[in-house]
Amino acid sequence: MIRVQNLTKMFGTFAAVQDISFEIQQGEIVAFLGPNGAGKTTTIKMLTTLLKPTSGTIELNGLNPERHPNEVRKLFGIVFQDPSLDDELTAWENMEMHGALYKVPRRVRAERTEKLLNLFELWDRRKEPVKRFSGGMRRRLEIARGLLHTPRILFLDEPTLGLDPQTRNQLWSRVRKLNAEEHVTVFLTTHYMEEAERVAQRVAVIDHGRIVAQGTPQELKQQTGAESLEQAFLKLTGSTIREEEVRPADRMRQMARVWRRR
Repeated sequence: MIRVQNLTKMFGTFAAVQDISFEIQQGEIVAFLGPNGAGKTTTIKMLTTLLKPTSGTIELNGLNPERHPNEVRKLFGIVFQDPSLDDELTAWENMEMHGALYKVPRRVRAERTEKLLNLFELWDRRKEPVKRFSGGMRRRLEIARGLLHTPRILFLDEPTLGLDPQTRNQLWSRVRKLNAEEHVTVFLTTHYMEEAERVAQRVAVIDHGRIVAQGTPQELKQQTGAESLEQAFLKLTGSTIREEEVRPADRMRQMARVWRRR
């Protein structure tokens, strides 16, 4: 379902992603782990047509995102790190807007919306504006929305960041249910190692833009002689605290926004 070969992304002289390769089969749940600034989000942005690779190739269900961007975008749903819901709209209206953008027929999107809002326990709150929702409810709605158009792939970029353990557990149980029922391929990033170990069938660890290990959680533990995936992760990436640096391109955009305000 996903094939990446020798993928590289440069920002000036800085290599955010360096010559990475991996494959993900249909219906797999794969966790992409790495410290801050390791290249996780940059990789997802290239896979989802938001960034153009410097070199290397990407295929999603056999399609190249650069040559077939519109077809590729129909293949996946995505939940970003930052909130992307319209707070002034209700849960139902957020789903409706997404369905209309993806040209999901009205009857189909109504049925799909009801199914997903029930699955994520939001049906009774469908007529309430999102600004009244808790953080956990918003995350559940974002995932439900990302699944509305029945994508083949679901990208989740740290979807449970800041959520309590009960909400995280509930959210992943529903993702696993949909994965089992609809064979959705799930590509996720997370900083919660126990989450990755419990949810993902395979794990890829990226550090300084390079994939340093791939395998099942058990295989990574065996390779590193660790008792837990968190210990294996630290052995592979080190224990030094990482601060996510602002890339030159982002810094220029930030400066431009400051000047526009003056």
